[in-house]
Amino acid sequence: MLYYLPVPVKGSLAFLLYVFNTLFFCTFLFLVASIKLLIPWSPLTRQCDRVLNFIATCWIAVNGFNSNLFSRLEWDIRGTQEFSRKEWYLVLSNHQSWVDILVLQKCLNTRIPLLKFFLKKELIWVPVLGLAWWALDFPFMQRYSSAQLKAKPHLKGKDLERTKTACRKFKTIPVSVMNFIEGTRFTPEKHLSQNSDFQHLLSPKAGGIAFVLGAMGEYLHKIVNVTIVYQGSPPTFWQYISGQVKKITVDFEILPITSHMIGDYFNDPAFKDSFCTWLNTLWLEKDRKIETIKMESSSTGSSL
Repeated sequence: MLYYLPVPVKGSLAFLLYVFNTLFFCTFLFLVASIKLLIPWSPLTRQCDRVLNFIATCWIAVNGFNSNLFSRLEWDIRGTQEFSRKEWYLVLSNHQSWVDILVLQKCLNTRIPLLKFFLKKELIWVPVLGLAWWALDFPFMQRYSSAQLKAKPHLKGKDLERTKTACRKFKTIPVSVMNFIEGTRFTPEKHLSQNSDFQHLLSPKAGGIAFVLGAMGEYLHKIVNVTIVYQGSPPTFWQYISGQVKKITVDFEILPITSHMIGDYFNDPAFKDSFCTWLNTLWLEKDRKIETIKMESSSTGSSL
């Protein structure tokens, strides 16, 4: 492996490999997506979806090899890991860095169906990746603000209905939907401004995850509750690809999706209260888990 190279060299070479890898696999991705678009025949469409997911899985695998090539990173993987590629999952995780996405992809690739994210509709214009997300059927969301709904009441419920329509294609092929329910990356400044009840987390945004379950609850089978803890401060993308991250702890917990998790969060006050109680309890347990991992690390002489 090439972890002995100087940091600037490792980072530059790794970045070039990420770019080349993305362009290489996107070529095949766009070709298959074009066939799917031009010939909307259901048996062919389903086969194209499988091929598209396979291409994305290969892309993620090569990215994982790329990170191993330039790093001596120690992975501490914990918790229940009885995964299946035939299940439909909702993946929840704390969020500290954009590296979280690479961590989740590396740990879960080929073990569960391809991770897919709910994206703002504006992200479709991101060069190359926007089209790749579209080709892979990532759901693009259009959320309406309170002011927009007040001015145009007829839009109420449209965002949920559009998302449900976009997600119906997931009924025939297993999928894993990823959601960072804090809504943004954790920083000490954001934590202080929230006056959060949690020591290591921001407050979870219940509306977002309730929206996902409302749109896809009939398709999803289980929740994969992921806790990510980095050694030292959360790394930047550059630090990760240039081999400056020494250890990452990833804890998995599989939870069932039950009927009490699915309801009309935005119009049913009783359901909203019960859902928030469940989510905050989950987040308190995650906060305690992070503290335990950090204390274990301190007792062994490293710093997480």
